[in-house]
Amino acid sequence: MISLETAIGIFILAFICEFIDSSLGMMYGTILSPVLIIAGFEPLLVVPSILLSQAIGGFSASLFHHKFKNVSFRSLSQDSKVVYLITASGIIMTFIAITVAVVIPSWALKTYIGLIVLAMGVILLSGIRFSFSWKKLTAIGVLSSFNKGLSGGGFGPVVTCGQVVIGRDPKQAIGSTTLAEAPICLAGFVIYAIMGVVPDLSFLIPMCLGALAVGPIGAYATGKYPRKKLVKLLGILALGLGIWTLIKTWA
Repeated sequence: MISLETAIGIFILAFICEFIDSSLGMMYGTILSPVLIIAGFEPLLVVPSILLSQAIGGFSASLFHHKFKNVSFRSLSQDSKVVYLITASGIIMTFIAITVAVVIPSWALKTYIGLIVLAMGVILLSGIRFSFSWKKLTAIGVLSSFNKGLSGGGFGPVVTCGQVVIGRDPKQAIGSTTLAEAPICLAGFVIYAIMGVVPDLSFLIPMCLGALAVGPIGAYATGKYPRKKLVKLLGILALGLGIWTLIKTWA
């Protein structure tokens, strides 16, 4: 059982991180997980809580991305098809990646993720773009989901930036990534629960409420970002995240 002050702090942290994630398509778990673990919370408390809260925040933000016309999640829209494809590949590749992760050194996994995200940042900032195709999108979905299963990270930056690189509008890319990641996170939480790992509700509830509350604000912010500045911001974030991951791995 945590104190009221700690619960309020967790709510605020989740609110801030979900704002960044729902408005830019990345960084929720990347920021929140190490901060909470450094603060002294156990990983088996932190990780499942992040998965469920990100799922709840993602579903909430996705509704508002659709409402504010950043994306269209009507049944036959391109955005919906992107979500179906990435979600399906995400669930499949996560299971495959877990079998690989057990035999690969941690430093190798983190170096791999850092280099992939760094490359995405460089490509975005360079202005290089490719034409959209479903084959390219499938490759992005498989790669990002494989990353998620290997190390728990590297999904949002690769899916969001990868879509922009192959010609998708950045606002559509952010909205699609936000929704696609939600069921993958929910599946991860369910697996933890089946294994008997259920977080303390006094820790879990404020995190979920913080992520839920910011959904409309993050989606609204996405709609207000100018397109060119949004692409540049995504590139800088990916570049910084890639460098940070490599420094943490090798420092």
